[in-house]
Amino acid sequence: MKSIRSLLLIGLLQVATATAAFAADDLARIKSAGAFKVGTEGTYAPFTYHDSSNQLTGFDVDIARAIAAKLGVKAEFVEGKWDGLIAGLDANRYDAVINEVAVTDARKQKYDFSDPYIVSHAALIVASNNTTIKNFDDLKGKKSANTLTSNFGKIAASHGAEVIPVQGFNESIDLLTSGRVDATVNDSLSFLDFKKHKPDAKVKIAAIDTSSDSSDHSAVLIRKGNPELQAAINKALAEIKADGTYAKISEKYFGKDVSK
Repeated sequence: MKSIRSLLLIGLLQVATATAAFAADDLARIKSAGAFKVGTEGTYAPFTYHDSSNQLTGFDVDIARAIAAKLGVKAEFVEGKWDGLIAGLDANRYDAVINEVAVTDARKQKYDFSDPYIVSHAALIVASNNTTIKNFDDLKGKKSANTLTSNFGKIAASHGAEVIPVQGFNESIDLLTSGRVDATVNDSLSFLDFKKHKPDAKVKIAAIDTSSDSSDHSAVLIRKGNPELQAAINKALAEIKADGTYAKISEKYFGKDVSK
């Protein structure tokens, strides 16, 4: 029995050691391969989505490419659903997740983050003719379309809403405009971009939560114990802010600086 336990312990230690080694060598491996692999949704405008020609684009996609350029490599994207996106990082499918990932205490226990590069707020979005939902407390007993594990879904649930699971912002709006849900708690910047492209859409913002608890500071998510890669990404972010690249990308998608 002891020998079996010893073998199991050795196996676990080998896995842990291999994972740590993988993380420790990430920056060198990225430069050697000439590619910075990024996990992203591809369904979350304006951060990561497909344009009319089906090309992957968006604020986060452009930021990822700018970071990769500063690292001296090309960005390669691996698309996946949000609910499994971070798990893909655990499985070493990519080097980072760049998908407006909010910095939270829970995530910091298991992962490392770059310096924050975007700040957004939780917006309560309802149909244009809705007169009953005026603030977040009015969500009690109502249906809100959200991805189950997102911060926005947790905000909706905390106010008593029944969270109807969706895969992204666009599906949330589709359910809302079709009357299948009462609201969606979502990213204020995503909503502004949506209305920019579809000004006649029958939806509106009923309330915005600007409290620190509901204001997301988003950053690049990487595996734990990766100080060299973390420092390199932070340096790249600082450089694209200093040389005007960040401002150009931010203006392109939002018309303003979204880093503060």
